[in-house]
Amino acid sequence: MFKDLSLFIIKPNAIKKNVIGEIISMIEKDGLRIVALKSLWMDEEQAKAFYIVHRGKEFYESLCKFMSSGPIVVGIVKGESAVKRLRKIMGETDPKVADKDTIRGRFGDDIQKNAIHGSDSLETAEREIKFFFSENEIIKLLRER
Repeated sequence: MFKDLSLFIIKPNAIKKNVIGEIISMIEKDGLRIVALKSLWMDEEQAKAFYIVHRGKEFYESLCKFMSSGPIVVGIVKGESAVKRLRKIMGETDPKVADKDTIRGRFGDDIQKNAIHGSDSLETAEREIKFFFSENEIIKLLRER
């Protein structure tokens, strides 16, 4: 069910820059279909649960604090090789080295405030999608698209 899906999060710094539409447009221009979209504000505990795979790493606490510092937009994209294609559109994690035609190259501030998060594998995409969307929501969304 999750084979051609990936999750993305437009981060608080990109929301503040008012570039949600530009980011979504870049994703859609690649031919990926956005099948779900939510705007929300995670609290720090939710951010810690979402980024649990990074617990114990130097950047974990500051990442969780940043991701709970303002609203985010969470979405699911669908398309062949969605994870790989989305990661290419996003660009390198560090905006300083990301291609200027990528989301991070255009809108990222630094390695943490890089404008967008995206799943890095099919397994991660499934876990991340289930974190933000109920099974019922996912089934309905996929049936209607």
